[in-house]
Amino acid sequence: MVAKTKTKSQLVADDVTALSKARTPLFWIVTQEESRVEKYLFQAAIAAKLLPRTWDCGQGVCDMNGEADASIGGTEAEQVLDAIRERAMTGAGERGMWILRDLPGHMVGPLYLSNLRRLRNLARLLPGLPLDKQQNIVVLSPSGEVPPELQGHATVIEWPLPDRTEIAGILDDCLDVLPAEMKAAAAPNGQREAAIDAAVGLNSEEAAACYSKSLVQTKKIDPAVVAAEKKRVIAKAKVLEWFDPLPGGLDSVGGLDGLKGWLTAHSVAYSAAARAYGLPAPKGLLLVGVPGCGKSLTAKAIATAYGIPLLRLDLGALKSKFVGESEANFRKALATIEACGRVVVWLDEIEKALSGATQGAADGGVSADALGSLLSWMQDKAGDSFVIATANNVEALPPELLRKGRFDDVFFVDLPNVSEREAILSVALKKHGRKAVIDVAKVAAVTDTFTGSEVAELVPEAMFTAFSDNAREITTDDLLAAAAVTVPLNKTAGAKITALRDWAKGRARPASLAVDSAATRKPARALDLG
Repeated sequence: MVAKTKTKSQLVADDVTALSKARTPLFWIVTQEESRVEKYLFQAAIAAKLLPRTWDCGQGVCDMNGEADASIGGTEAEQVLDAIRERAMTGAGERGMWILRDLPGHMVGPLYLSNLRRLRNLARLLPGLPLDKQQNIVVLSPSGEVPPELQGHATVIEWPLPDRTEIAGILDDCLDVLPAEMKAAAAPNGQREAAIDAAVGLNSEEAAACYSKSLVQTKKIDPAVVAAEKKRVIAKAKVLEWFDPLPGGLDSVGGLDGLKGWLTAHSVAYSAAARAYGLPAPKGLLLVGVPGCGKSLTAKAIATAYGIPLLRLDLGALKSKFVGESEANFRKALATIEACGRVVVWLDEIEKALSGATQGAADGGVSADALGSLLSWMQDKAGDSFVIATANNVEALPPELLRKGRFDDVFFVDLPNVSEREAILSVALKKHGRKAVIDVAKVAAVTDTFTGSEVAELVPEAMFTAFSDNAREITTDDLLAAAAVTVPLNKTAGAKITALRDWAKGRARPASLAVDSAATRKPARALDLG
């Protein structure tokens, strides 16, 4: 009989059991899900032959069933800490695991300094007690910021979000409460896996709420409704930004055939056959190049092409004025990404977000810490997330970010060549609903030094001209006139573009396959409508 695979939470609970048997005195569990995590902690305590109890400032000490026990301590933190010490010293009562919910807030400031000292004294005392007097302490906290006085004593564990197996159980629980006649109609027939995928990345309460909302709105578990609610929940957390799929996917990006070919070829790694073969999932790409030539647009198109969500990780937005909160936000974002499974993670203009780590910044080392955490995560990430990072200024990029193992490859996005400019114009005309016959080759020929976004912007500019002239349809001449008055970026920032091309020689793959015969630039590159 094949052994049932354990969930991530069960594996962590096994670690707690082993550490408890090894006489670890103090656990600091980072989670916002008291109810779910406590169930696993109860199992871990029983496996270690310890009696689990909980404490909070509202009910005091309670047993596993939530029944209050007024004979032990009270609702004040010092009372429960003194009760633990008394049992440890006298051996009265059972060997126990004490799960303390509200303790972190009762150790901050001069008023509660004595509680911090009580806990530190216990952490020093408990490991040396005889086995029959063993008492373990578990502190539940939404923050991983352990007081400095306890850092040498506490074992910090960041409890994982529910994995697919746990989410499946939450889905079944939501269906089980329905009457029999409603349950069959509400079940996601043929879409169970999609319904589970839609909720992966949420905590247990959020997932249950998403499923419940779907049942209320549609009388069934609808993956689309769950995904829409998931988007709102992730936005509320303010650590990640959810982007809707880009219509058309990679077809909405003009040119960049070399990059598109790489993305298409590597998409097969997500198939079941590829996994069985042992093919590793792609890590991601770094896109470096001229501003306005398709880097960000490509990032949005990849998610559509791969059929997975797009999450933007804004490292700058995670920073906070409060000590430790920036790091906590970053950890929360990475944990959510890992739990979400297959997603595209977009790091836009990454060199700006990490500038403090390479150039020095008066941020107390927050940028340097973020860089270190990001590099470690990219190297060792266990999930199927695909990271797409964009950069305009390669000189500001940390060298560690460019080494093999962080990204699968580095692509250079140059100004679009003539065939790419034609493709960009065609996409832009379609996007704006223009049906007139346009000589795109003629327009492409006169926009040799334009970026992709500058080529695409000719269409709305021509539309203004045509609308002012009795709202007629645009013509090739309108586009040529718009091009004549455009000052391209290649003229205003020519030195920077030349420096980018010099850097890319031998360091990055060209994103475009074709090379403009009349161009003097390096392997050309194109961007779709901006």
